[in-house]
Amino acid sequence: MDISVLGCGWLGFPLALRLQETGFSVKGSTTSKKKLAVIKQNGINPYLIDLPDSFEDPEVDSFWDTELLFLNIPPKVRQGKNGESFLQIIEKIILKVKEKPISWIIFVSSTSVYPETGGLLTEEDTNIDNTSRPSGEVLLKAENLLQNSGIDTTILRPGGLYGYGRHPVHYLSGRKNLSGASKPVHLIHQVDCLNIIMEIVKLQKINTVYNLVSDGHPPRKEFYKSAAEYYDLPIPHFIKNGEKDYSVIANEKVKRDLSYTFNYPNPMDHTP
Repeated sequence: MDISVLGCGWLGFPLALRLQETGFSVKGSTTSKKKLAVIKQNGINPYLIDLPDSFEDPEVDSFWDTELLFLNIPPKVRQGKNGESFLQIIEKIILKVKEKPISWIIFVSSTSVYPETGGLLTEEDTNIDNTSRPSGEVLLKAENLLQNSGIDTTILRPGGLYGYGRHPVHYLSGRKNLSGASKPVHLIHQVDCLNIIMEIVKLQKINTVYNLVSDGHPPRKEFYKSAAEYYDLPIPHFIKNGEKDYSVIANEKVKRDLSYTFNYPNPMDHTP
C-alpha cells in the first residue's frame, strides 16, 4: 500500500517512519523547507505542502497519488472565523481525493468534540451543539464532511499527546487561578498512539471512529502537581470553585476491536 502522511509533525513524522520501516511506500508533507531534507534522509518522499495554497501546485500533485491518506493537518490551519477556512480545506481535500486513487482516509480529530459533562462517553456520544470547545465543533463538522463524502474514512480522536520531551505540564507550570481542578485528564502517550494507528492500518479498520485515550484519568490538580514535581517545575495553582460532573471518555472500543493493551495506561506514571 502507498501511504501519504499530510502533516509530518510530532505525530506524523514518527508515524511515517514506522510505516516506512514496515515496508510501505510513504510520502510525507511539511510546511517547513528545513524539514524536507530530514524527511528525505529517512527514506520518505518529501513534499512541501502549505494548504490551501498548495492545492494548485503541480510540483506536489503526485503527493495525492496514493492509496491511503493520513490526514493530520497542523492546528494553525484550523484558524479562521468559526473554522470556515479549515472546513473549506477539508472540502477541497475531498474533491482532490475523488480525482485520485485514494481509497481510504484516516483523519486525526480530537476528544474536544465531546462535551465536558455527561458521564462515560463513547464514540457515539457527540452533539454538534454540545462540544467542550469551539475547536471541537469545527472538528466534528470536519468529521461529518469526511464521513458523508462517500470515501472510506476512519476517525481518530486522541486526547492530549505526550512523551519524548513533550508534556502538558510545561504549558501550565507555575500558572495561577486555574479552573477545573477535578476535571479528568485525557491523555495518550506517543508510543500507544503510533501502535494503535499501525494496528488500524494493518487490520484495515475502515469507516469507524476510535477514541485514543489511555486507561487512567486522574484529576487535573493531582496530575499536574505530580508532573510538576517529577519534572522539577513550579506547581500550577488551581482555584476552589464549584466543580462540574465532568465526563470521562471511554477507550473500550479501541481495546476491544484491536485487542490492544496500552504500554502507558496511566499518565501518572511519568516518563521522560
